[in-house]
Amino acid sequence: MKQKGFIYGGDYNPEQWLDTPEILKQDIEYMKAAHINEVTLGMFSWSTLEPREGFYEFDWLKQILDDLYENGISVILSTPSGARPKWLADAYSEVLRVNADRTKNLFGGRHNHCYTSLVYREAIYKIDRKLSEQFGNHPAVTIWHISNELGGDCHCPLCQKAFRQWLEKKYGTIEALNKAWNTTFWSHTYQNFAQVESPSPKGEQMLHGLNLDWKRFVTDQTADFVSWEKKAIRDGGSELPVTINMMYDFKGLNYHKFKELIEIASWDNYPTWHKEEEKKTALDTAFQHDFMRSLLKKPFLLMESCPSATNWQSVSKLKRPGMLSAASLQAIAHGSDSVQYFQIRQSRGASEKFHGAVIDHYGGMDTRVFKEVTEVGSQLTQLSEIVGSKTKARVAILHDCESRWAMEDSQGPRNRDLHYKDTLKKMYHGLRKLGLNVDILDMEEELKDYDLVFAPMLYMFRSDIERKIRNFIAAGGTFVMTYWSGIVNESDLCHLGGTPHQLMDVFGLRSTELDALYDDDRNCGKSTGKFFEEEKQYECKNFCDLIRTDSAETLLTYESDFYAGSPAFVRNSYEKGTAYYICADFEESFYDDLCQKLAEEKQLLPVPFTIPEGVSVTSRENDTKIFLFIQNFNEEAFYVSLEDTEWKLLMGSDTGVIGQYGTAVYWKENNEEQSSNEGG
Repeated sequence: MKQKGFIYGGDYNPEQWLDTPEILKQDIEYMKAAHINEVTLGMFSWSTLEPREGFYEFDWLKQILDDLYENGISVILSTPSGARPKWLADAYSEVLRVNADRTKNLFGGRHNHCYTSLVYREAIYKIDRKLSEQFGNHPAVTIWHISNELGGDCHCPLCQKAFRQWLEKKYGTIEALNKAWNTTFWSHTYQNFAQVESPSPKGEQMLHGLNLDWKRFVTDQTADFVSWEKKAIRDGGSELPVTINMMYDFKGLNYHKFKELIEIASWDNYPTWHKEEEKKTALDTAFQHDFMRSLLKKPFLLMESCPSATNWQSVSKLKRPGMLSAASLQAIAHGSDSVQYFQIRQSRGASEKFHGAVIDHYGGMDTRVFKEVTEVGSQLTQLSEIVGSKTKARVAILHDCESRWAMEDSQGPRNRDLHYKDTLKKMYHGLRKLGLNVDILDMEEELKDYDLVFAPMLYMFRSDIERKIRNFIAAGGTFVMTYWSGIVNESDLCHLGGTPHQLMDVFGLRSTELDALYDDDRNCGKSTGKFFEEEKQYECKNFCDLIRTDSAETLLTYESDFYAGSPAFVRNSYEKGTAYYICADFEESFYDDLCQKLAEEKQLLPVPFTIPEGVSVTSRENDTKIFLFIQNFNEEAFYVSLEDTEWKLLMGSDTGVIGQYGTAVYWKENNEEQSSNEGG
């Protein structure tokens, strides 16, 4: 798919307005006025497209598509599987999900369906294929959107049977499963696969291998359902690219398992702006943008965002003036080729009637929100040459979904909060404050394309990550790992013989004990003067790893407790590279200083100015140009001077002043011999 400009639009539900054609006509005029060039159709339209089994009504959709196309508005066409019609649930109760407590859901809501049910699959196959046959070659349609915000699991008899088949395929014998899950503990040994049931609050919840494999099965079954829908589209004759809309920090599915099924990654972004400092929310959101971009290593789509206030957050606060532009351009800066909203026109009733929209219940173009939407559309038009450009990163963070699943189910050393995400964010923030682009990887990917890799709390080692880390460091890379890493294998069985597993020689140490601290406990890491300045010290809490060093050099030591004076942060040289091991949960300033030192050590070129707190610097590039985005998430204006550099202004004030929520975009020639990470 070749785009001439950024996709700009969002979810549109014309089926709610078929009895008022004057509104549908007005909508198109409003879209054109706001520079909107795309809408997403059909996501929750099943009952309108197929009001009763086998009876399809597509005329209304064809008319909408024709009208949109005639007015220069393209369409992302959705499959309707996210919410099945009432007739389907009434006729075939097996399509309704069963909860972990084995109670069956009634009809209602959305995503209340069983991915395993052949009845459900056959019903969605039929309508998907017919949609593909009818509209797969319509000139308005550019992308297929499968379902909506996939998630949830079903524990019905059909899913139990599929789970047992999945386990038998994976393990081969029940003896292998028993060994992998350590079922002799509490005398839970299985005699055959037919005895295995999914985890339940009324049954088995303490076999961590079972819990982990169930999550893997749910991901695989969901991915198989996406594959099923994609097959229906392809069987209908359409070869247009496919996407699914993913969600913020979603732990229900391993999104990496969908990479081979989609041509475009997309996600729905709903930050709680104005709840805390904007710079914190901005960094948190930036991480998720980078996660989505890293899935396919190419531009993604911002599939949903809110032009005003949501209706489902605990407090649905309005976006302050300027925030819509800042949030939209942040997505573009981090690699999105779209800005899309939920929703174009506000619904009159039911669950989301008060969810923000481009066109509200008042229905005029003179609202503050509509004016800001129009302004963003104008900005995207101004930046159209950036479409399709990529993000180059020499730095990566390992953020593995399966390791996180296992770690958060580990029952120790802290059951209330492992603070994994906090650790992850401190690393990411330290890198982003330097203007470095960051890729977010899982353990199935290779590391060779990077100079610097961070791995926070890599509890589980899988996918041959030991070899990848060893080879990466041996070849000259710098790798930073923390406490609570390399503890278990892919079945969540603890490694014997010392940790981090198979990497003790690479890091020059062995972890001996992990002290979990009470919430009010504090310790401190004091500099030995070999890396940080001698007077430097950093507070730590939550975890203190006690290690026995071999070849590793001590850079910080603990200040207190019975392990006072023992290593708290170490460095080890291994062949051509360097391995760092962080023993404790240090404060954010530690990571800021560490990232600064390592960026200098690896000669990662900084931007040509000092980046203040709350200012974000990101870059994208194509074959001829590098584009630099500078965004200010502070209340105070920020002045940047690039007059004596190669950078030229593309968008923003020529005075160099970037006000609150402001964005400036610069560009320069892309010379291949220069680092692609300059300015990011």
